Amino acid sequence: MESAKSEIAATAARMVVEEGLEYGPAKRRAVRQLGLNSRSALPDNDALEEAVREYIELFCADTQPVELAALRKLALTWMERLAQFRPYLGGAVWHGTATRLSDIYIQLFCDDPKSAEMALIENKVDYVPRTVTGLNGEPVEALSLSSISRELGEPIGVHLLIYDHDDVRGALKPDAKGRTPRGDIAAVRALVENRAP
Repeated sequence: MESAKSEIAATAARMVVEEGLEYGPAKRRAVRQLGLNSRSALPDNDALEEAVREYIELFCADTQPVELAALRKLALTWMERLAQFRPYLGGAVWHGTATRLSDIYIQLFCDDPKSAEMALIENKVDYVPRTVTGLNGEPVEALSLSSISRELGEPIGVHLLIYDHDDVRGALKPDAKGRTPRGDIAAVRALVENRAP
């Protein structure tokens, strides 16, 4: 059972890094690719994140740090533009497992849920409104846009997840490993300036 989970994690990790898939779809596709029963037990996200880190270390150690730095720089640019909405960076870009194929996920904690959307409209930013899975697995409104990374020379998906201002307290609780699950502008600026992993 554990060996099957490990095999799923390793296969899914390759898809996450090489194809930019999100964890859920990568795990399901890995099960199909390995010819396993669709009801096979899946590895949890922590196990998959560890497999992603191992894959990056083995196959992308020369390129991934530069790509991660570029993504964090782009994330910081958007966070500074949207500072009034108390932005926090999460996901692979925050945790250090992002590659050039990864999207940027920024949570905004707004007094008025429509205010962030109005700010994008006022600044003539093209975006697509959608509903995605957010904190605690609940659906949340997101504003998705494409932004060019000068360092990478290509467009990157940026997703602004809109939350109520009061949700910020629960969003900062440490994860199962005791890590901060997301970072504010100051934390992301420190990562950019120090080029931390």
